[in-house]
Amino acid sequence: MADSFPYNARMITDKEILVLYYSQHGATCQMAQLIARGVEQVNGMRARLRTVPKVSAVCEATEPGIPAEGAPYAELRDLEECIGLALGSPTRFGNMASAMKYFWDGTGGLWMKHALAGKPAALFTSTGSMHGGQESTLLSMMLPLLHHGMIIVGLPYSEPELAATQSGGTPYGASHVAGIASDRPVSEAEKKLCMALGKRLALTALKLSA
Repeated sequence: MADSFPYNARMITDKEILVLYYSQHGATCQMAQLIARGVEQVNGMRARLRTVPKVSAVCEATEPGIPAEGAPYAELRDLEECIGLALGSPTRFGNMASAMKYFWDGTGGLWMKHALAGKPAALFTSTGSMHGGQESTLLSMMLPLLHHGMIIVGLPYSEPELAATQSGGTPYGASHVAGIASDRPVSEAEKKLCMALGKRLALTALKLSA
């Protein structure tokens, strides 16, 4: 009988990776989409794309409850429901953007109940210049995830683009050099590394959740 078929069967049969990002000029968003493609190369895995709203210094300024375009805003339940996390932010003086930091500052309730402990996580970032803080941003983004007990997944040098890239790419996570005017396209090497990171994260999450 139709009534006996479980509601929203996809959520029951497929496992999901949360691809959570903040993007101001579009490069980090494109990286998130590439990582999502890598995730979905793994059978039985789906990517759940989510973003976070801007933080305003003016108390009265608010973002709409639903973004006008792009991914929906993340909720804490997204972190609970997914078996892994890809976290991305542009660089702000060698650190993650304040909008992403603000979101993680509100996850204390999940920390109290160990909701993320044991789940794998991967990082990605975009910077204006080659030495504009890519690695320090990726490392600083790991800190709240380690406090939550997550397992960090990086990029191994078995990915040939990592050793040959003349643009972004680090063993700590995927990265992109956007240029000072944020007008550089994501290079072919950067695209391949994003997809490789998504696939590796999904495979790791499947093994850990088995």
